[in-house]
Amino acid sequence: MTTTTTTGATADPHWIPPSCASLDKPGRRISNLDACRIVFLPLAPLLLLFIITIYCYGADPLLSFSPLKSFRLFQPGASDALRSAAKEPEEVSRRLDLGRIAICLVGGARRFELTGPSIVKNLLKEYPNADLFLNSPLDRDAYKFLLLSEAPKIAAVRIFEPRRVPETAAELRVLRSNDSPQGIQGLLQYFNLVEGCLSLISAHERSHNFTYEWIIRTRVDGYWAGPLDPTAFRPSVYLVPPGSRFGGLNDRFGVGDRAASMAALSRLSLIPKLDVAGYRNLNSESAFKAQLVTSKVPAAEMSLPFCVVSDRRYSFPPARFGVPVAAMGSPGPLSGAKCRPCVPACAGKCEAEVGKGVEKTWSWADWADGRLQLCDAAGEWEDGWERIFDRVAGKEAAAVRRRVAELDLAGCEREFEVMKGRAVSWFAPAASEICFRGLNRTGST
Repeated sequence: MTTTTTTGATADPHWIPPSCASLDKPGRRISNLDACRIVFLPLAPLLLLFIITIYCYGADPLLSFSPLKSFRLFQPGASDALRSAAKEPEEVSRRLDLGRIAICLVGGARRFELTGPSIVKNLLKEYPNADLFLNSPLDRDAYKFLLLSEAPKIAAVRIFEPRRVPETAAELRVLRSNDSPQGIQGLLQYFNLVEGCLSLISAHERSHNFTYEWIIRTRVDGYWAGPLDPTAFRPSVYLVPPGSRFGGLNDRFGVGDRAASMAALSRLSLIPKLDVAGYRNLNSESAFKAQLVTSKVPAAEMSLPFCVVSDRRYSFPPARFGVPVAAMGSPGPLSGAKCRPCVPACAGKCEAEVGKGVEKTWSWADWADGRLQLCDAAGEWEDGWERIFDRVAGKEAAAVRRRVAELDLAGCEREFEVMKGRAVSWFAPAASEICFRGLNRTGST
């Protein structure tokens, strides 16, 4: 009687699995191991690829199989790294496909040793094909603009001696002085800065016979905690940060195509148009909104990773129409809020309560996710703010801050000359004059 077992491989030392037997040549026996290698080895790479693909696209149950956990590929965050690596060329391509971009920086250089490195890293180097335009008044801090020598492309630099802007009858009717530290003249000086940068851009376009597809406008006192996302570029729309509206739209940053930017940046030229339309008693933000409305340019809001570094004092905690001042290291989106380096005085439940109390159409920050931290800005910057900034901004930015603090006249002049040599157009006093204003240690004039 013949007995059949389920372990034929052990009953017959020359047994060959049926799926492998057909591979044997006539008159030649092969081992079980050799036979299965012939079948399964070519399938191994496909099997591995299958596992990787499924895991990277969300098949988490595979991780319950413990041998896979030992693979470096399947460690926590590995799939994110793979996705990021795959997306990186796509993101770079999106930035480069935007066409010609002008980046316009305006304002005084008060704390540029803190904000400058972040602008270079997260705007200028993030969009290396973009041209830099700087329009700023000459003052004791203007020497700090030498940090822009790290910009990939410098189109035009204008550092000018401030002059009083004549006040027209239309401007006196349309604008109000209540919300500006320097009255209507302060608004006109700011508007002149913004439109002056647009003039630099237009002159560069004429001399080189092309037109920019996009214009980014931001303040030199803006600290960028992260890069500007390419999704901010939206045709036929002018994009601004949410919050800090003061009855209008946040005017601390903007990006738009050429046509939208012309309407947004013509801060002085469009005042007669606002006057004819009947607008009265506008502050900077409400005048900005009126410009877009009368020009029929729609505005959009988007949370952005930057804040405006401010030395001004504000009551704390902020009342309904108060000004919240964010801690520079807040994990939440800053979106153009006023900020300073500080140990947070209000976070969590405190921050949520403040967010409920402030007027949403006035000065408020982007409270959406409850991760904003607030400073007590009723006094001067606290002792040890340098250590706080260095921790928040990182080693490279901290090194720049210390380098600027230790800069001497000779070093300043050398760096300014390097920057001047890289600029296509230069409208500024001599490097010696700019540096002397800020670095004259003797106190002589």
